[in-house]
Amino acid sequence: MIQQLIIIAIGSAFINNVVLSQFLGICPFLGVSKKINTAAGMGSAVVFVITLASAVAGVIYRFILVPLDITYLQTIVFILVIAALVQFVEMFLKKKMKGLYQALGVYLPLITTNCAVLGVALTNVQKEYSLLEGVVNGFATAVGFLVAIVILAGLREKMEYNDIPKPFRGMPTVLLTACLMAIAFFGFSGLK
Repeated sequence: MIQQLIIIAIGSAFINNVVLSQFLGICPFLGVSKKINTAAGMGSAVVFVITLASAVAGVIYRFILVPLDITYLQTIVFILVIAALVQFVEMFLKKKMKGLYQALGVYLPLITTNCAVLGVALTNVQKEYSLLEGVVNGFATAVGFLVAIVILAGLREKMEYNDIPKPFRGMPTVLLTACLMAIAFFGFSGLK
């Protein structure tokens, strides 16, 4: 059992990285990765939301949707669960961490529409993960997002001081950097 959970965790975080392999959650990945502190805050919020959403969605799916034979409502129910969790995170950050709340700006409510969060909940159902496996998958996927966004933020901070040709400044360089990161993470596919 532990071996299976480790395989799920490594696979979700590195081999099938949600941003660099599945290309889900690109908006906050590109938008909030200018500073390491902001990227780490966003990544932490995503870790919390995805992990909790995986657990809650798993419980609702297994104990409500399946017994009532209304699994066709899974997407709508998962979206509602995610929206409620993001509201909770937003209220918490607004009250306890005002600086991070202001730094995240519009990207915090965008976690609600972040397809990575919904993608994890749906993947847990499609792969028929148990509740524990689903939570491990959600946590590891979110940690993979956190690792990717912090690495990109670190690279972007370093690139600010480079002499980059004018046509490549800004988003073109960020996209090229993200592409190179995706290629680097592709090297983890040999771990399977």
